[in-house]
Amino acid sequence: RLKEKARNLLLSEAGIAHRKRRCWDVEAVFGNIKQNMGFKRFMLRGMEKVTTEIGLIAMAHNLRKFSIA
Repeated sequence: RLKEKARNLLLSEAGIAHRKRRCWDVEAVFGNIKQNMGFKRFMLRGMEKVTTEIGLIAMAHNLRKFSIA
């Protein structure tokens, strides 16, 4: 029942539009962070430390975008 509901949502017009937009919205950011900033893995362990680390990486990414604009 849940798989059928998920399939219907994914195959709806809104679901298709959302999936098409994803490659521009999200995946480019992660690709930029991994390839251009050289981020391959977290250096710290534990959710609190990893959350802090990804926050710093996100801030660096946003500052880079801000400086270009």
